[in-house]
Amino acid sequence: MSEKDWLAERFEENRGRMRSVAYRMLGSLTEADDAVQEAWLRLSRSDASQIGNLGGWLTTVVARVCLDLLRSRTSRREESMDADKPEPAAHPSKSADPEQEALLADSVGLALLVVLQRLTPAERVAFVLHDMFAVPFDEIGEIVGREPAAARQLASRARRRVRGTGTVPDPNLSEQRRMIDGFLAALRARDVDGLVALLDPDFAVRADPGAGAAGALAELHGARAWAKQAITYSRGARFTRPVLVNGSVGAVLAPGGKLLRALVFTFANGKIAHMEVIADPARLAQLELAALDD
Repeated sequence: MSEKDWLAERFEENRGRMRSVAYRMLGSLTEADDAVQEAWLRLSRSDASQIGNLGGWLTTVVARVCLDLLRSRTSRREESMDADKPEPAAHPSKSADPEQEALLADSVGLALLVVLQRLTPAERVAFVLHDMFAVPFDEIGEIVGREPAAARQLASRARRRVRGTGTVPDPNLSEQRRMIDGFLAALRARDVDGLVALLDPDFAVRADPGAGAAGALAELHGARAWAKQAITYSRGARFTRPVLVNGSVGAVLAPGGKLLRALVFTFANGKIAHMEVIADPARLAQLELAALDD
């Protein structure tokens, strides 16, 4: 076996881990594969005999590539007024398999991917590497250009934002979660009666312009009237997951981890009394989102 073939074999042994690291940082299967390919190019130009821990070296390279991509995104967002608009789910990258992307996003947690996108590039790298892949802080510090103690603070700050510990949550989160899980299950099953059973009879919905299907009302009152309408455009329910929204249990519609809608609920007397559908990018950016434990 030639040295090049040996190196390619070792690289393939590490491909799965590198892809997982890159996907959790970037939230895009196509960009993750690009980052892995860039790691191969850098490895092929390096003196492999000087690399003591190939797996660690490759993880570091992929993380640095991802950090550059995340910072580039931030720079573009600041330069473009349209950068905060979610990418259309109907137009995935030509090089990505939509079904594979959906499965991978679901395995990571759609809600978690949405929350991770709210972190700064350095926070996201520190959190993903340490909390998901157990990379020590001295190595993370070298990647993000900080001292180990500063890298620890980045991960800690990211952890608080991911888990929503900065909010003052409703003490009855478990009951809220039960209702929203049932709400989403009924939507997916197109079960009108199941939906109505969870809603207050005077249930009301308000939606941002363009948030619903064509012809859907921006504001609607009455549990059964809304449930019947909701069933007709329930296909997006498969991409909707519970998440903490401003300290209470809500939900996000996020195909492939790209935030398109947020559902904000008001609860009363053991029922869902009101729902607001937020689709405006400016309003979505102002929401405080946090992942929920499964």
